[in-house]
Formats: sequence, structure tokens, C-alpha cells
Amino acid sequence: MPIEIESADDPRVADFVGLRERATSPEDKFFIAESSLVVRRLITSSFQIRSFLLARAKYERMKAVIDPVGAPIYVAEAEIMKQIAGFNVHRGVLASARRRPTPALFDVMSGARRLLVLEGSNDAENIGAIARSALALGFDALVLDPTCADPYSRRAIRVSMGEILHLPVVRCSQWPDPLEFIAKGGFETWALTPSPTANNLYEMGMPEKVALVAGAEGAGLSAAARRITQFDVRIPMHRGVDSLNLGHALAIAMAATALPVGG
Repeated sequence: MPIEIESADDPRVADFVGLRERATSPEDKFFIAESSLVVRRLITSSFQIRSFLLARAKYERMKAVIDPVGAPIYVAEAEIMKQIAGFNVHRGVLASARRRPTPALFDVMSGARRLLVLEGSNDAENIGAIARSALALGFDALVLDPTCADPYSRRAIRVSMGEILHLPVVRCSQWPDPLEFIAKGGFETWALTPSPTANNLYEMGMPEKVALVAGAEGAGLSAAARRITQFDVRIPMHRGVDSLNLGHALAIAMAATALPVGG
């Protein structure tokens, strides 16, 4: 049965307090999922759910899905939810889930054929959009350098539509050494760049294992990362356009290197 929350000061909903202003970190013990669709994807993932917080009407629509989870379910009036979260939670559905230690790069490489590697991407929404594309296009894992934004921030999870919760994510503690480790694991490492001297993406042979490596918006990959990657690769552009948004560029590159569905 749901538990009624009548005050924003109720300690049972501490996980959901001040979400708008809260800065998240990979060292946090939990993360927040928002909206019915994202929470449904969370439920089907392997993450352990700590609790739910819903508007009353939303609970009636979601109870068949969330009751079997066995986690505490809190319901509140919209105004109370707003006071708790610090903004109008117009979707009316929140869940808190326990974070896990990041998997080892060696473990996610085992059996993988497509990796996506990001360096310096500090935009959580970009990471969320990229993760959604990666899962849809058959990539096996997302590898982040130490400076990338938190992949389990509320915004990253929301923009990914919850798909990042089904994609292995490795956060490296050192950089750029993991690029050498990936190459030694049999992956061709392709540095995405708008440089006109880079190899045309569509003219590259397609090896069994590929790791696409991309840097932040504007800055691109660091010189250290570029030295380690094996090939510079560009997306050919028309009409003088020099580059694309990181998420769009990676979606194109992943589609071009994707394995056949079911392959």
C-alpha cells in the first residue's frame, strides 16, 4: 500500500529533496529517475530501487507496475511534491535507485564488438542522448574519461528515456591509457574529427571490433588521445558545414558502423 506524505520535511522522502539544485556525482549512493516512461525502464533494469514518489493520480496508473517491485511507495499532493523536489514535477513520477560500482573496462570488453568512448563531455543531456542512440544502434558499452559529466544525473537519465540504465557504462579513473588497453583488446580505435585530412567514415573498411572515440563539443579530442587512437575519421559534409552537434555526429557514426540487427 502507498504511504501518504503530508510534509516536505518527512525524512522518508529525503532522496527526492531539492532535485533542481542538487549537483550529482558518481560517488553518490543513489540516483533519481523521472517520468512514468523512464521509471518503467528503470524497473526492467538490473538497478535496485530504493523508493518511489508519485502524485496520487499517477500511482493509480502505475500501481500494477510498481507494486510488485517491493520498494516503499510514497504518494503526495502535487504541491507537496513541488516543495520536496524544488520544482513542479509535472510528470508526477519519481524513483530513487541504488548506484553500483562502475564495471571494469576488461569486463565490458569481453564479448563486445562496438564501444563508444567519450572524453571531456561535460553536458549530461548530451550523454543521455548519446547513450540512447548507442543502445538503439547496437553498441555494447559507453566508456567515459574521468572528466565527463555524471551519466546517472537526473537529466542524463531523462534525456536517454531510461535507456542508459540498460547500457554498461565504464567511468575510467585514468586517461588516456584506456585507449591503449582497448586497442590491445582487438578494437580499432577511430577518433572522430572534422579535420579534412581524416579518413572518410564511409570509405573505412569495417573491422570486427570498433571503438568510436569522441571529444567534447568545440574542443574535440585532446592531443594525447589523438596520438593513441589508430585512425582519424570524419563525416563528409556538404555546403561548407564544418561540424555537427556531438550527439548527431555520434548517431551518424554509430549507424555507419552498426552491426546488422540480430547480427
